[in-house]
Amino acid sequence: MTATPGAAPTPLDPPADFVRRHVGPREVEIRDMLTALGLDSLEALVGETVPAPIRLRRGLDLPLPLGEAEALAALRARVQKNQVRRSFIGMGYHDCFTPAVVLRNVLENPGWYTQYTPYQAEIAQGRLEALLNFQTMVADLTGLPLANASLLDEATAAAEAMVLCRSLAKAGGDGFFVAEDCHPQTLAVVRTKAAPLGVKVHVGPAEAADFEAQRLFGLLVQYPATDGAIRDHRALAERAHAAGALLVVAADLLALTLLRAPGEFGADVAIGSAQRFGVPLGFGGPHAAFFATRDEMRRLLPGRLVGVSKDAEGRTAYRLALQTREQHIRRDKATSNICTAQVLLAIMAGMYAVWHGPEGLRAIADRVHRLAAALARGLRRLGFDTGGEPYFDTLRVRTTPEVGRAALRRAAERGINLRPYDDGSVGVALDETAGGDDLRAILEAFAGGSVPFAAEEQAGEATIPAPHARTSAFLTHGVFNRHHSEHEMLRYLHRLQARDLSLVHSMIPLGSCTMKLNGTAEMIPVTWAELGRVHPFAPAEQARGYHEIFADLERWLAEIAGLSAVSLQPNSGAQGEYTGLLVIRAYHRSRGEGGRDICLIPVSAHGTNPASAVGAGYRVVPVACDARGNIDVADLRARAEEHRERLGALMVTYPSTHGVFEEAIREICEVVHERGGQVYMDGANMNAQVGLTRPGDIGADVCHLNLHKTFCIPHGGGGPGMGPIAVARHLEPFLPGHPVGGMGGPQSVGTVSAAPWGSASILAISWVYIRLMGAEGLLRASEVAILNANYMAKRLERHYPIVYSGAHGRVAHEFILDCRPFKKVGVEVDDVAKRLMDFGFHAPTMSWPVVGTLMVEPTESESKAELDRFCDAMIAIREEIRAVEEGRLPVAESPLRRAPHTARAVTAAEWNRPYSREQAVFPAPWVRESKFWPAVARVDNTWGDRNLFCTCPSVEDLAL
Repeated sequence: MTATPGAAPTPLDPPADFVRRHVGPREVEIRDMLTALGLDSLEALVGETVPAPIRLRRGLDLPLPLGEAEALAALRARVQKNQVRRSFIGMGYHDCFTPAVVLRNVLENPGWYTQYTPYQAEIAQGRLEALLNFQTMVADLTGLPLANASLLDEATAAAEAMVLCRSLAKAGGDGFFVAEDCHPQTLAVVRTKAAPLGVKVHVGPAEAADFEAQRLFGLLVQYPATDGAIRDHRALAERAHAAGALLVVAADLLALTLLRAPGEFGADVAIGSAQRFGVPLGFGGPHAAFFATRDEMRRLLPGRLVGVSKDAEGRTAYRLALQTREQHIRRDKATSNICTAQVLLAIMAGMYAVWHGPEGLRAIADRVHRLAAALARGLRRLGFDTGGEPYFDTLRVRTTPEVGRAALRRAAERGINLRPYDDGSVGVALDETAGGDDLRAILEAFAGGSVPFAAEEQAGEATIPAPHARTSAFLTHGVFNRHHSEHEMLRYLHRLQARDLSLVHSMIPLGSCTMKLNGTAEMIPVTWAELGRVHPFAPAEQARGYHEIFADLERWLAEIAGLSAVSLQPNSGAQGEYTGLLVIRAYHRSRGEGGRDICLIPVSAHGTNPASAVGAGYRVVPVACDARGNIDVADLRARAEEHRERLGALMVTYPSTHGVFEEAIREICEVVHERGGQVYMDGANMNAQVGLTRPGDIGADVCHLNLHKTFCIPHGGGGPGMGPIAVARHLEPFLPGHPVGGMGGPQSVGTVSAAPWGSASILAISWVYIRLMGAEGLLRASEVAILNANYMAKRLERHYPIVYSGAHGRVAHEFILDCRPFKKVGVEVDDVAKRLMDFGFHAPTMSWPVVGTLMVEPTESESKAELDRFCDAMIAIREEIRAVEEGRLPVAESPLRRAPHTARAVTAAEWNRPYSREQAVFPAPWVRESKFWPAVARVDNTWGDRNLFCTCPSVEDLAL
């Protein structure tokens, strides 16, 4: 297979050699691994792995690859078409300063951005502590005791809050009220979420909410409002509670340093964005949303939750709490399909609070408010109406359309973006980057000429009146009060980083999670100002570079998927699932078949699949798998025929979640199509398809693409992610739209993310990756991912049963090791996972999709030496299991059960275990060269759930 011919490189062109940097094994190693498999070529391996009828017979139509410098230059040429203006538009997005110590040591640091979700708590203590800081910050500022570890964006957090309210409110109605002064993108996302759930959204002034007539179970208000007004919602909260409804408050974190906390005036849920806490605008993302609520709502809280527990040595340890409420456990009973967070951005926001502390944050907020007050005085002196309600940082200048247009034009001439309203009003939202020169320019834009503006006027008095002013303390924990010098902050960040295993230490072989190389050249543009400092609602002509990147990516991803069009809006894989299913439902409705609400889902599917289907308004019908792990085609036919009149979709992952390319995939798609349904392909395993086959050619109508897996956006410790969807031509009219900028047609499913292009700034990572790899490089990546998995499976099959394989005995890009036979001697899969930490490895995906197993995915980026080290570790662990099987060592006193071993344990004066200290912590030769020490011993999950602490613990808490 070769790429579509293009302009051939000449000997004078710089080498496009990134492929050999991205793909781990050298050519000689590839030959050695093929020999171990009894094969003579990668093509032969593909022939035994990928069914012949679906193999792509031509190269992908993609640009020829570039070298690293050339790819960055090509991207730079595009982004320079963006105009970095002073944007005082607001609407939930504000420019800010990222502390340099956080920028360099978190955002630009692979020790933070290449970590995986902290499911293995013992080797994720630094990140868990950082997330606990974030949760504490949110809980303190909102005045609500329970906050999660972040959500995707403010608008989707509001939609999740609506779902929570419906589940918990005593009122049994179907109405949800949204105050008309909420951000328009939030209202749009809430409406999209409500429609398939049968929720009626009512919009109007907050005081017009009629709890009885509108059968309200909840309502949402913005605080401060989108136009900047601060309103007292205590009476509204009392009315809501009297009616059995719940109040959701979308709040501004910086404002909450000066404003009364939502929890203090009766809010049940507080949501919002932490973007202005040191996270760049990025044309809309990625940004960490927050979600805080009361403690009794813990079981329905969406997203991940970090809690405090204890380890086997009785020391404080952190972990993900209450995981039984998540999608991989509850599946279609889950209250949310969100399985990720914006961890990297939440950590940045939390560290912004650690760096500034409560006094520093209050000083920033006070300065911003003083600037707004000075601007208001200046505008009133010019004869403009800025309203009579209190404000924090945002003003709505009421004027005629003609005067408003002139002010906007003159502001633009001065390099400033303001917010236009439909009635001619002009909005101004100041931020921490604003100064006196900005105020003077804004006043001149309104005045039409120069304006006298004295320095003492800029520094005038400004106060928040009662009852709005905050009187309660916040961020009193020591972590927010002792890291204000750069030495202290730098050491704190590195101390936490040292407690986390990431790709800088070793491979992370997590099946279906694809922890491949995040190349430095791909990551560099993320911090370019031309990407980071563009407001998502800036005029379109200021984002021409972004739009060229979007157009390129949409074209390339459509070609890779074999489908017609792409939406980049969904900002996680789960959001991509949800969006694709909404598109299918909209298609059925357009044909007068709105009753097609059955979604067939194999029992092996990702836990997000059934949760996404329910969220999109489907009823889930499971489909059985056969003994080889494939979809049981006979059962599929029976279920499809049983529900022929209501069949809406089949959700299928390919290669399968069991790690094989199912031979019957085309037949499976045909079964669904023949009965009027559509095929949704989960793109979690797309990295085994690229260049080899395509979802559209197989028979899929829509698929989502995990850019954080296949296309190299890093996992960031559990986020950010991107989940754009590709659709066939007949589904194009139904792709997401957005209320700001007029995106989307009359048949659009609506809005699924707060920003029009989701987490736009990180799309540059995937753009660079594809430009560096080219068609042949992407094909080679897929081939070597399959080779690495088969090589490891071959080495390990004599020690651990391989649960599933394809028709020719091959696996796809991942495989499942069976640890269930060891249970008869008391060895659990958890023991194997924890023991791997002593060898310096993160465990593979544990007990999913099959309980008691490990799913291994090496990716194409790992060298043969690293694959062999992991295999050697697994073989050594098998020998330790054999010692238990043969009675040479009781399981309770084995290194398996006592793992992981901490430095504290092995350096203690007393060592009374029946194996040596050396076996405990240096079980393989390479470990001596570079030892990663788990920060804590095995964490007690049960204790943590029974004694739930989800904020920074006090001495009293730890004494319990």
